Amino acid sequence: MKKQTMKKATAGVVSGFLNGLFGSGGGVVAVMFLRNILNDEKKAHATATLMILMMSVVSFVFYAFYGHIDWSTGFRLVPGGIVGAIIGTFLLKNIKNTKLKKLFGFVLAISGVVMLFS
Repeated sequence: MKKQTMKKATAGVVSGFLNGLFGSGGGVVAVMFLRNILNDEKKAHATATLMILMMSVVSFVFYAFYGHIDWSTGFRLVPGGIVGAIIGTFLLKNIKNTKLKKLFGFVLAISGVVMLFS
């Protein structure tokens, strides 16, 4: 198997596993893999969104089947999430790759600290 094909397969399996375990947490890892595969920061983030969508649909089916979804809370958060996604998509177009990388790292670091101490 070609090295590039192995990278893509590994990225998919690891991202999918983490998405199933943590929700959409696999998208974070997908971005890191895709940076290396695509060599383009913006395309890595955008392509990770496609992966997250597909992985989340599969995870959603299983989460729903096992009764792990709080439907009321979820439906209340969806409108704000859609607005935020639209704003983020427009900002991605205008942000420099170096700033995007730093911002992504900052958000991950803050998220990690919050998760460790909550």
